[in-house]
Amino acid sequence: MDVTKAAETIENNVRMSSRPSELRITDLRVAEIVGAPFTSALIKIYTNQGIVGLGEVRDGASATYALMLKSRLLGENPCDVDRLFRRIKQFGGHGRQGGGVSAIEIALWDLAGKAYGVPIYQMLGGRFRDKVRVYCDTDAEKPSGTETGKRLKERMDRGFTFLKMDLGLMQIADVPGAVVAPAGSLEGFRTHPGHGRAMTAQQRIARAAVYDVHNVRHPFTGLHFSDKGIDLLEQYIHEVREVIGYEIPLAIDHVGHISLQNGIRLARRIEKYVPAWLEDVVPWQYADQYRQLQEATTVPICTGEDIYLKEGFEPLLKSGISVIHPDLLTSGGIFETKKIGDAAQEHGIAMAIHMAESPIAAMAAAHVAVATENFMALEYHSADVPWWDDIVTGLPKPLVKDGFITVPDKPGLGIDDVVDEVIAGHLQDGVTGIWQSTEQWDFEHSWDRTWS
Repeated sequence: MDVTKAAETIENNVRMSSRPSELRITDLRVAEIVGAPFTSALIKIYTNQGIVGLGEVRDGASATYALMLKSRLLGENPCDVDRLFRRIKQFGGHGRQGGGVSAIEIALWDLAGKAYGVPIYQMLGGRFRDKVRVYCDTDAEKPSGTETGKRLKERMDRGFTFLKMDLGLMQIADVPGAVVAPAGSLEGFRTHPGHGRAMTAQQRIARAAVYDVHNVRHPFTGLHFSDKGIDLLEQYIHEVREVIGYEIPLAIDHVGHISLQNGIRLARRIEKYVPAWLEDVVPWQYADQYRQLQEATTVPICTGEDIYLKEGFEPLLKSGISVIHPDLLTSGGIFETKKIGDAAQEHGIAMAIHMAESPIAAMAAAHVAVATENFMALEYHSADVPWWDDIVTGLPKPLVKDGFITVPDKPGLGIDDVVDEVIAGHLQDGVTGIWQSTEQWDFEHSWDRTWS
C-alpha cells in the first residue's frame, strides 16, 4: 500500500464530525437578547458542512463589533483559529470593544472542536480539574447588610461555595454626610436612562450625559468617603458576615469611582472580614496605583474584566496584585485567556474569571478554567434568571449544580444548539427577529494592514 493510500485509510477510520481540511465559513448571524442577566448578542458562524459555531458578544456591547468582521472570515477554514484571530484582533479593544473579536474566536474554537470531535479543553492541553467552581455574584441592592446576608445565605443553601457582593459608593450615596462630592456630581451615578433602539431624543441626551459622568476616571471625580461613610460600609459587611459566617470566601465588587486613597482606607477597614478580594478599586490602566493599593493592605486586590489581550495584562502582572479577573468576551477569547492565566501563574497570581452572560459564554469560560492550573473561580450572575439554562440544549440541567459546572466530554463547547423560542422571548428593545440575514456585511472592506 502506498503512503497516500495508507493515509487515506487511516483518515477514513478516524472518528471525525467533518472533513476539517475542507471546512469553510459561509455566514455569520446574530441574536440580540436581554435579561440573562444583562444585554448580549449571541452569534452563529455557519459552514459549508452544516456545522455551526456558537459565540457571544460581551454583555452591554454592540453586535456590530462582531458583524463588522464577517467579510474577513467568509471562505476561510475556521479550524485555523490562531491565524484568523491574528487577522481580526486589531479590530478589538479594551472594555466592550473586545466583544466582537472575542465572540468570533470562541465560535471558531467551537467549530474546530466539532470538526475534530474533541472538547475545547482537550485542544488547550487537557484538564487540571474535573469541575469548575462557580462564585455567585449577588447585587447588594438591599438596604442593610443583614438583608444582603440572607440573600447570600440562600445561595449557600443552594450549594454555592464562593460568593461575591457589592460594597461601595452606591450603598451610601443617598446618606447625608457619607460621601464628599462636588455639588450635583452624584446625580450622574444615580441616573440610568436605559438603552435600546426605541429611545426619545431626550433619553438619548440623558444617556450621553450619564456616559460622560461614568467616563471620568476615578482619580478625577472628586468623590471621597467620609468617616461616616466608611463606618457604614464596614457595618454593612459586618452584618453580612454575621449571617453567612466565615466558612466560605466572600469577594467584594463595585466600590465606585473613588480615589486610590479612599480604596486604601476601605481595604484596611474591612481586612478583619477576610474578603476573597477587592475588585476594580481604580481603573485597570493605573498599574502603579494597584501596586500601591496592594502594598497598603492584606486584602487581595483584583482587576481585569475590561482588559483586552495578554499584553494589556502585562503591567498589572508586574504590579504585585493578587488576582486577575479577565472576561473571555473582552480579553480575546479562549486561547488568549489561557495565555493570560499561564502568564499570571508565572508571577504567583491567581485567575478568577468574570462572566455575566449566557451559557455560551459560561461554557467558553469553563473550558479555559478546566485547562488552566491557577484558576480560582468563575463568576455566575444568573442565579435569579429562571430561563438561563433553557437558552441552549445538550448541557446538564441545571448547568450550575451545587456551586460547580461539570464540563461534558463533548465536541467543541459541548452545546448542541440554542433554543430559538427562548431567545425570541427575550429580545433587546427594538430588535425584530433572530438570525436574520447579514448580507450587508459581506463586502465590508478596508486596507487593514497597520504598518507600511
